Amino acid sequence: MDSLVKMYQDFMKGADPRIATYPLMGTPWLMTGILLSYAYFVLSLGPRIMANRKPLNLKTFMIVYNFSMVALSVYIVYEFLMAGWLTGYTGRCDPVDTSQDPKALRMVRVAWIFVFSKFIELTDTVIFILRKKNEQVTFLHVFHHSVLPWSWWWGASFGPGGMGSFHAMVNSVVHVVMYLYYGLSAAGPAFQKYLWWKKHITAIQLLQFVLVSIHISQYYFMSTCDYQFPIFIHTIWIYGVIFFILFSNFWYHSYIKGKRLPKVMKQSQHNGFHENGVIANGKTKAN
Repeated sequence: MDSLVKMYQDFMKGADPRIATYPLMGTPWLMTGILLSYAYFVLSLGPRIMANRKPLNLKTFMIVYNFSMVALSVYIVYEFLMAGWLTGYTGRCDPVDTSQDPKALRMVRVAWIFVFSKFIELTDTVIFILRKKNEQVTFLHVFHHSVLPWSWWWGASFGPGGMGSFHAMVNSVVHVVMYLYYGLSAAGPAFQKYLWWKKHITAIQLLQFVLVSIHISQYYFMSTCDYQFPIFIHTIWIYGVIFFILFSNFWYHSYIKGKRLPKVMKQSQHNGFHENGVIANGKTKAN
């Protein structure tokens, strides 16, 4: 046991001390406990608590929550751009800047904000449970919300910045679109006619994995690259492939088979209309 403790302590000495003082970042045990508690709640405790209760009306909370996440995601994208991706990064082999330079410290800070936002996003599943939308608590959803925050914690702890941060920035761009859709959807039926682009969210997510995989794959074709954490390169590439497959499967079952098409799109298909909701004579169809 003493040897294991020493191995753990020696291993954690490699973590970036600049981010260790941020909340959740001092030790992996707290964030691991949060994620295990999340998994237990959404897979067991939550459904049992709600089994004999009526779904909660969370409309106002959902509107505020989703649009707040839009604002947070926009801010994260901006900070990633200003901390490196528009101010010095080449888009190829970009090592982690371990200095005390203000721009390097800005990258550390946005890396932490990004990781912290992933724990805020656990609220997504809690909302599903409290509204008794258990059919939306899929394997893909729970895997995405539990495994990735755990992985991102390690990435930010040891390598906040550099070429490994590209996928975090792209992911935040996707979440701007995703939470905008959720916010408009929560706002009520009056906005349903503007949500014809639901399935394009999944297309954007698939594009995300393609862009990330292409970017990270550059590492394998460079003669030299001084990026300090090759293990993150391999992990990002593997995750990119896994999630591309999982989201492709979701796309097939949801939209090709038509199980999750928005009501406005289902109606348009039934009536022979185009997906953009416009009838041949130019009039917009009723919701």
